[in-house]
Amino acid sequence: MNFLSLFCAFLCLTPALAIWPRPQNLTTGSTPLRLSSTFSINFSGVNQVPSDLSDAVTRTTNFLKTDKLQALTPDRGASSSSAVDSARTLSSLTLKFNSGATVTSLSSEATQGLGTQDESYSLQVPANGGSAVLSANTALGLFRGLTTFGQLWYDLDGTTYTLQAPIQVTDAPAYPYRGFMLDTSRNYFPVTDIKRTLDAMSWVKINHFHWHAVDSQSFPVVVPGFEEISQKGAYSSAQVYTPADVKDIVSYAAARGIDVMVEIDTPGHTSIISQSHPEHIACPEATPWAQFAGEPPAGQLRLASPATTTFTANLIKAASSMFPSKLFSTGGDEINENCYTKDPQTQQDLASQGKTLEQALDTFTQATHSVLLDAGKTPVVWEEMALEHQVQLNNETIVLVWISSEHVAAVAQKGFRLIHAGSDFFYLDCGAGGWLGANINGDSSCNPFKTWQKAYSFNPTANLTDDQAKLVLGGA
Repeated sequence: MNFLSLFCAFLCLTPALAIWPRPQNLTTGSTPLRLSSTFSINFSGVNQVPSDLSDAVTRTTNFLKTDKLQALTPDRGASSSSAVDSARTLSSLTLKFNSGATVTSLSSEATQGLGTQDESYSLQVPANGGSAVLSANTALGLFRGLTTFGQLWYDLDGTTYTLQAPIQVTDAPAYPYRGFMLDTSRNYFPVTDIKRTLDAMSWVKINHFHWHAVDSQSFPVVVPGFEEISQKGAYSSAQVYTPADVKDIVSYAAARGIDVMVEIDTPGHTSIISQSHPEHIACPEATPWAQFAGEPPAGQLRLASPATTTFTANLIKAASSMFPSKLFSTGGDEINENCYTKDPQTQQDLASQGKTLEQALDTFTQATHSVLLDAGKTPVVWEEMALEHQVQLNNETIVLVWISSEHVAAVAQKGFRLIHAGSDFFYLDCGAGGWLGANINGDSSCNPFKTWQKAYSFNPTANLTDDQAKLVLGGA
């Protein structure tokens, strides 16, 4: 093929639809279609549209007017200008609830419980103009369909178009949990930044925000009844999340189909609590830190202390009441035994109770998880709690597998539902260099950098039986 022929071939390529993730079922044609200058989104057969769904329609309408994504071809679609100019126009998108559907708010559906949401939808965009139709059983399904509709189009000199009508989509998620975790302890993120992240999550149909809110470095969440922890544990008085901030974030997320699962990591990763409650923390800021913690500063809750156990259970109860989600993570990763071995108070408590450290951890966990179960919430833990410790976890507990995806089978063999969070596939900070010391080689704990190709090569059911595969809830 000569150069001229090759160049023409590139110019004539039809741009792929920019839908992410790819729908379960997608069929397209080859007819150009453009949005009318008076394009509108309307409801059919709905007496009272939930306000948050109506707001989502407004956002979609504005997005279609302002998004300037051009076709990913060498000429950015210019060679299709004649076809676009002469194309028929789509005047509207009609939204419908399927027969028998109960109309509730988008926000209530987003937080009603893992695995109970119906996010399915059907979308038809005709080639002959007129109106497209989006139908679903739920407000959440319509919202996901609106997201897909917004990704069908490209811009060419102010005209919004596709070259692939008619388009038919029938879609539903493969897994109920599609998450993203953000750490706001090591690095504080303003509320506006978190909202921007939630927006990006909603555009790719991620439906769970795993908020790793606190850690050893700082405690920015103001928990009612425990305000002293953030007063002495936040980086500054301006770098906190008040109850009003939390409510704002939760509401903003829910209106975008996202449930907020907060994590209060215990008993490890809690050094910062020593600033307000030194009586509850073993080996606070002990050195050399590598002997007492996975990272500095060292410090863990005195899990053998009845007073500390009560304190922690009450803290988790108060924190959980701030979040409507049915999921709450108590962490449980990287517990350092040496911290407790060298802590006189912990050793005294263990001796007086006649318990081993593992038995004390079990008592501590039963207490903290009981307040969650009593509140109708499901405890979520890191994999060590299921694989490395002698803790009797409730059968409904969900396990986050993070150290290695090779540990998934062991968790599944114990019968726990699980969420993939393998650092060998999904950690975005891998290969970006360490924040400790001055290693000129840029090493980090999970080298090398995980490319998108690496992430997309992941098989969520690898080495699992058919029954074990049913325990996989998704990934984050």
